[in-house]
Amino acid sequence: MKIAFVGKGGSGKTTLSSLFIRGLAADGTPVMAVDADINQHLGAALGLTDEQAAALPAMGAHLPLIKEYLRGGNARIASAETMIKTTPPGAGSRLLRVVEDNPVYDACARDVRLDDGTIRLMATGPFTEADLGVACYHSKVGAVELCLNHLVDGPGEYVVVDMTAGSDSFASGMFTRFDMTFLVAEPTRKGVSVYRQYKEYARDFGVALRVVGNKVQDEADLRFLRDEVGDDLLVTLSHSDWVRAMEKGRPAPFATLESANRAALDTLKAAALRSYEQRDWARYTRQMVHFHLKNAESWGNAKTGADLASQVDPAFVLGETVPVP
Repeated sequence: MKIAFVGKGGSGKTTLSSLFIRGLAADGTPVMAVDADINQHLGAALGLTDEQAAALPAMGAHLPLIKEYLRGGNARIASAETMIKTTPPGAGSRLLRVVEDNPVYDACARDVRLDDGTIRLMATGPFTEADLGVACYHSKVGAVELCLNHLVDGPGEYVVVDMTAGSDSFASGMFTRFDMTFLVAEPTRKGVSVYRQYKEYARDFGVALRVVGNKVQDEADLRFLRDEVGDDLLVTLSHSDWVRAMEKGRPAPFATLESANRAALDTLKAAALRSYEQRDWARYTRQMVHFHLKNAESWGNAKTGADLASQVDPAFVLGETVPVP
């Protein structure tokens, strides 16, 4: 299942993403973690040194390879150059699985050893000085969206994406690629403002959205969040000595994380599973096509010089039973 963590900058979404990933790994669950934030901190939150995090390959730098591999033998796609971030799969496309080896993972993913297991980590790559004035960060995140469009995942597998802060993910259809979106919100007016934006934007697309209250110190904080987000509030987390030690570069074994916070992670996992069980692969595919046609008309056709609507395979529905070429 596919899980997104979103929230305003500084809300703790990367920390919560890393805790959720650690909890899954401790249970022996296959996990693909993706750092899609403009500020690349997920690797460090998972215990990598600054040097190790900086050495992670950038998905954006391997976009030509990703496109060529995913295109496979899809006759509707004339060349990899005509693929854009929203290009959907069709007959002949190569699909990705969470647990497999392939050229995309060889180039873009690295194994990260945690306390009780190993996860795969991919990163979009940082926004560099060379990009200033000539590139848009969405071009980097486009590699993530393209992979998600071609990814077939099962109920016992997790793809966890630490999204860019705020509501930037609505610049494309990537916000519809998830079975559950956890919005991390502090008990402040700014903390819930991103929630209101997400709620409004996602309203017409059936996006499963639940709020995780972070840095909740007392009953007044809890009451504030309940008043502001209502039934969308799933669970709250309070101060954690374990997290403070981790942020100082001195992480303790994950098994020593406070029991209340471990229980909160279990609540997140249960909510994600319930949402996955309601996944409609046909609707999932229709939404993919909807945003592809929208992007094609608005800029894709002009950029590629091709009619990108012709890339859509009307008979194709992504799903667990689709064979991998």
